[in-house]
Amino acid sequence: MVSLICTLQGHRDDVNWCALSATHLSTCSGDKTLRVYSTAQDFSELPYSPLTGHGYGVHCCCFSPCGQFLASCSTDATTVVWSVSAGEIEAVLEHPGRSPVRVCAFSPDSTHLVSGAADGTLALWDFPAKRLLSTRTVNDATVVALSFSPCGQALASGSTYGDLRLWDLNMNQVFAEKNAHDLGVTCCCFSPRKEKVELVMHLASCGQDSLVKIWTVLNTITGGWEVKLLHTLRGQSAPVLSCSYSSDGQLLASGSVDKTVTVYDANNAVLLYTLNQHERYVTACAFSPTDAVMATGSMDKTVNVWRIQDGHSCKGGKLAPEECATTFSDGRTAAGRSRLLVSDWSEEDVGAWLVEEGLEGLAVTFRANNIDGAELLGITKDTLVELRVESVGLRGKVLRKIEELKGVSVCSGVPDEYLCPITRELMKDPVIAADGYSYEREAIQSWINSRNRSSPMTNLPLKTTLLTPNHTLKMAIGRWSTSH
Repeated sequence: MVSLICTLQGHRDDVNWCALSATHLSTCSGDKTLRVYSTAQDFSELPYSPLTGHGYGVHCCCFSPCGQFLASCSTDATTVVWSVSAGEIEAVLEHPGRSPVRVCAFSPDSTHLVSGAADGTLALWDFPAKRLLSTRTVNDATVVALSFSPCGQALASGSTYGDLRLWDLNMNQVFAEKNAHDLGVTCCCFSPRKEKVELVMHLASCGQDSLVKIWTVLNTITGGWEVKLLHTLRGQSAPVLSCSYSSDGQLLASGSVDKTVTVYDANNAVLLYTLNQHERYVTACAFSPTDAVMATGSMDKTVNVWRIQDGHSCKGGKLAPEECATTFSDGRTAAGRSRLLVSDWSEEDVGAWLVEEGLEGLAVTFRANNIDGAELLGITKDTLVELRVESVGLRGKVLRKIEELKGVSVCSGVPDEYLCPITRELMKDPVIAADGYSYEREAIQSWINSRNRSSPMTNLPLKTTLLTPNHTLKMAIGRWSTSH
């Protein structure tokens, strides 16, 4: 049986990746931030969260196996290493060529960190020394998938050209499957469990062809590598964007453009569950290394946390909405209320929000004064004085929380075409670049100056740096802003 533990709502843009350690959950987003939650405290958000060290959207995050460090990579061409205990930056690793970094991964013993970029380069780092060891290039494709084998002796990579490659620790290519996924690989991951035969491992990959594939990877006695296709899973009807093995290698989950999460029996290639609780593309999925817990992230800006109990099944392999139990605590929002604009909240919704934010002492006062969502957004310091909230600190905390709500409310309603693809913020001076896409003028100009005239959307060279004002889009954004 699968049950929904909670829904985390904090990001103001698409959730791009989820990562779980024994004690923490991390998520990253196009809003340039990472958020970190404690798995031991009902997924409450840590005081130092969100982490704000990146200049552009964050594509991937991963914990070191020891759990002490968190790595994240971004369009800003860096991989940042964070201290999990303090939330402080330990190191900033600039990718060779200053190309947007799309994915990163730790080796099982934490001695290596690898990153993959939009220009097709792989960078292998000595993690303890934070020193670049070597680089390799994969044609002109974007590297979007990386995973170390459980033995730590091999690295798998996948690119937007559809190739799946295997490398040794000297970054020598030892295997290449050129058309592993038609139209491109989107993710790959090794099973953390080696088979009974010591040298056999399993690798899962997914792609734009709507398939999940399981491969056997064999480290031969002679020191060579063999990779063979074992299973092809067809449980989803649209491109599959993410995949992840459970800690024991028994389950394999995947997230898709069709808005579903599928969970398979990895050994027998049997579909067990199809989860339908996300409202947009499912971009991320990750299992806990120590518990039967899974996190999934989506372009609906939410992260769902699930508990999976083996030995039970759901009717027809589906998880019905009524079977999901959503609970509440700091940092979590009920799925039903999260879909409403704050201005549409009822008095009960406001009361529930106060409890979640640790302001339960004000719930009775707010309810007695019939404060619903619209009233909540209009509260000022004077209003709180009138409500006899005497503590200056408490008034300040309430006002800060309301400002956060306003930011989420405004951003969640912005049509995607009004957001700059680079900054993911509402455009004020949109311009059309040579690639045909519209950007905020300052953002694309800065990009061109620092990225050697490459397109942020296609990574292909821009034929010209001429920027054309998009007057039609600017007027549309103006009309939308006025009406909201």
